[in-house]
Amino acid sequence: MNRKLLCVAVLLFLADAIPASAQKKAVDAEAHPWWQHAVFLEIYPRSFADSNNDGIGDLNGITSKLDYLRWLGVDAIWITPMYPSPQVDFGYDVSDYENVDPEYGTLKDMDRLIAQSKQRNMRIILDFVMNHTSDKHPWFVESASSRINPKRDWYVWRDGKGPGIPPNNWSAVFGGPGWKYDSRTDQWYYHFFYPQQPDLNWRNPDVEAAMFDVTRWWYKRGVAGFRLDAVDALFENPQLTDNPFIKGANGEMVEQRIYNTKLPEDHDVLQRLRRVADEYGAVLIGETWTDNIDQLKQYYGAHAAELQMPMDFMFTTVNKLSAPDFRKQIEAVESSGGWPVYVMSNHDIRRAYDRYGDGEHNDQIAKLIASFYLTLRGTPIMYYGEEIGMENNDPNRIEDVMDPIGRLNWPKNKGRDGERTPMQWNAETNAGFSSVKPWNPVGPRYKEYNVEIEKRNPNSILNYYHNLLKLRHTESAFLDGTYIPLNEDDANVLAYVRSYKGQNILVVLNMSGTSREFRPNLEAKGLSAKTARLLLASADDESQERVDSIRLHPFEAYIAELK
Repeated sequence: MNRKLLCVAVLLFLADAIPASAQKKAVDAEAHPWWQHAVFLEIYPRSFADSNNDGIGDLNGITSKLDYLRWLGVDAIWITPMYPSPQVDFGYDVSDYENVDPEYGTLKDMDRLIAQSKQRNMRIILDFVMNHTSDKHPWFVESASSRINPKRDWYVWRDGKGPGIPPNNWSAVFGGPGWKYDSRTDQWYYHFFYPQQPDLNWRNPDVEAAMFDVTRWWYKRGVAGFRLDAVDALFENPQLTDNPFIKGANGEMVEQRIYNTKLPEDHDVLQRLRRVADEYGAVLIGETWTDNIDQLKQYYGAHAAELQMPMDFMFTTVNKLSAPDFRKQIEAVESSGGWPVYVMSNHDIRRAYDRYGDGEHNDQIAKLIASFYLTLRGTPIMYYGEEIGMENNDPNRIEDVMDPIGRLNWPKNKGRDGERTPMQWNAETNAGFSSVKPWNPVGPRYKEYNVEIEKRNPNSILNYYHNLLKLRHTESAFLDGTYIPLNEDDANVLAYVRSYKGQNILVVLNMSGTSREFRPNLEAKGLSAKTARLLLASADDESQERVDSIRLHPFEAYIAELK
């Protein structure tokens, strides 16, 4: 064994032997942090797998499916809130940060999930609701008890402008005023979301200390990081200046949330939280809604000292298959200087199968989308069920709506129930999710689109994801290669090369519904190749070795190594 390999072996041994709390960094042999090469999967625990057949998914259900996730190619699981909660906002109203809601199991179940994941070289990421708690959290119960309670200043309390008049004109995101009057203490408390979700006062150092300790508590249990909820709303202008309103596209007045979102102090807290994460080799993923790349850059922080993985939601605003629009988004995030984080859908966003499908080639488009964001430079965050082609199953009646957003805004906004339906495991009753009626109806296509059936079909969406993720994990160009765009003026085909240490992998994506002949401009990019070795193609077609002209079926993805 040479000296370099010996050093690597020693480092790997130490990383495994040293407790998580003492590991400063978790890196590979080439000093890449673990999250850069990982494929993340978001799981909505209510909807993934029901182990005790009460109609609600749980932690033991997730544990029972770890072998499937490892086979698929998942390295890290992000679990949306599973803490004790009144479930006003399905867990995003936390009443205890250091426990598990009985609906989902126990702390012992969580410990088992973490341990079983570690055995499979997988990591667990938890959702950290930083901006607010439930109004049933003991902190808020104390805060609301009197004006002189020691925890009064843990939340944002203010006098009104007059009898029945809130402190300012800020509205809540989900509708109505952003303030709720408390008659017992004759003051108003601020809530960016629902009234049952009072905002924490992050200007109080005791709040920061308590919340940071929550992360330490979970790190010591083996959690590998956090997805940070609503990070752009942590601070409010202390003068409570009214927000301006402008006329929207449909003539309605739209609030410009300039005094209660994206304040500079947000970044100060996130940088200090990052220092805590670094003590444990953990990763911080940001729910970072930004309008432009300059805002996204801020979440990486100077000298990459803030969030390792701020999510690029600007990608999700491209709601059509458009090579020019996607190319523009890639170029923007490539220029950010940070490590890109790609998301196509999640528990708040309609499933990609619906958003991009044309009603005729949806399965082919699903493979195209996978080939796209799973081969870019960066870390992808998948959403459970996308690998089998799950679509939205939106409620048809207000009586069936579970999501408070849908109940408040029906029928203009039907809420987010449609993208949160149970995972489809097989063709049996309730798609194998549960033997009893699920909390949210299973999609009607579950008998054709489910794990069991698709696993047996070599041409299924599921097996395509499996093969694609296998490539992503084994090809160095996909793990660490640069992104080289090709044919930037092509309105229909998005193409690029991932290049690393002499290996060049060509990705060609036909984003149109017609056949295309694509001639890559390799020489213009300083690349040369005589032939191409096909690695994966989404269409049933013969292998193409020519690189001067590539025939593409409608919505075909073609991936090949240049030779």
